[in-house]
Amino acid sequence: MLRRQRELDTALDLGRADPRLHDVLRLGAYQLRWLTRVPSHAAVSTAVELARETVGEGSTGYVNQALRKISGAGRTEQGAGTTHPDWLVARWTARFGADETRELLAWNDRRPALTLQPARWSLERLRAALEKQGIHTVDAPCGAGLEVITAPCSVLRAPRDLPGFAEGGWIVQDPAHALVCRFASIPRGELVYDACAAPGGKAVSLEAAGARVVAGDARRDRLQRLADTIRRAGVAIRGVAANLEAAPIRPQSLNTVLVDAPCSATGTIRRHPDARWRLKPAIFARAAARQSRLLAAGAALVRPGGLLIYATCSLESEENAGVVDDFLSRHPEFARSPTPASLPAELITPAGDFQSLPQRHGIDGAYAARLVRAS
Repeated sequence: MLRRQRELDTALDLGRADPRLHDVLRLGAYQLRWLTRVPSHAAVSTAVELARETVGEGSTGYVNQALRKISGAGRTEQGAGTTHPDWLVARWTARFGADETRELLAWNDRRPALTLQPARWSLERLRAALEKQGIHTVDAPCGAGLEVITAPCSVLRAPRDLPGFAEGGWIVQDPAHALVCRFASIPRGELVYDACAAPGGKAVSLEAAGARVVAGDARRDRLQRLADTIRRAGVAIRGVAANLEAAPIRPQSLNTVLVDAPCSATGTIRRHPDARWRLKPAIFARAAARQSRLLAAGAALVRPGGLLIYATCSLESEENAGVVDDFLSRHPEFARSPTPASLPAELITPAGDFQSLPQRHGIDGAYAARLVRAS
C-alpha cells in the first residue's frame, strides 16, 4: 500500500476525506486494485467495518461509496517517479541522472529479498539446514550471506519459522550492511564499541568475524530489539544503554569505535516504503549536524593507533563523505585508512570509502569510512 500510495491517493481523491479515514481507504483501494485473492465485496466490507471502528457509523456510507466507485477501475501502471515525492526524484536525478534514477525508483518499488547472515552457525550449516526443509538459497552479492529464493505467488515463511532462528544460527541482514563490517577489517580479538548498535545486526556480524563487542544505544524504543538480537545471536556481546555524546567511557581508551549513525535511511527505502513519505528536504542538513556530533564524540574515545568507523544507510553525500571530510578538517589527528582489497573495486569511492548504490550494485545503499588515529 505504501509503495502505491500516490496512485491510490489520486484515485480516491483523498483531499475531500476525513484524514482519519485515509489509511482505511488506501487499504481498501489497494486490495481492490492489487490483491486478486481478495474478493471485491470482502475488501469493501472490511474497509467499512474499519471506518466504523475508527471514526464512527457516519463514515461508513462515504467509505462504501468511495471504494465501490473505484472497484471496477482495475490497477494502473505507474510512471517513472510517481511512487516517490517529486522533490526526492529531482534530487536523485540531479545526482545520478535520469536513467539511474529510474532504476533506483524501480528497485525501491520491488519487494526486498530475504538475506540471512551466519551468526552462531557456519554458512555451510545454514545452507544445509534450509535445503533440508526445501528452502532454496543462492549466494548473496559479494558472498555476503544467503538469499532465500521464493517461487512466484508463494508465501515466504516468517524468519522465526526458519531453521536456526531460535538457536541464533543467523540474523536477517542485507549484504550491504554485512559488507560494512567486512570493510571495517577489525583485527580478531579487538575490542569494539558499537555506539549506535540497535537493532544489533552489525554487532553480531563483527563478533562472528572475531571481534569482542560492546553494543550500546541511547534510544529507549530500540533497546529491546538490541537486547533480543544479542540474546539470540550474540554469544558474548555485552549490551549497554548509553548515549554516545555522554558515554561512561574514558577518553582515548578504546581500540575501535563504530558510529553507525542515525540517518535519513534513503538507502533502505525498499525495505521501509513509508520512509519516502516521511522525508522532507530539510532532513539531510539536520541529520548531518547530529552525525557530526556523534562522530566527534566517538573519536574522543579512540586510543592512539585505534580505529574509528563511521557508517550510514544513506545515499546522500551530505550525510556521508560530507560529514567525514568536515570531521577530518577539524581533527587532523585522524586520517582515512581504507581497506580496498577487502571489497570489489566498484564499492570503493575515489577517497577510499565504502559506498553501495542499489541501482548499481543490487543491494541496499550504505556508506562507511575507516579512520585511524595517529599514534
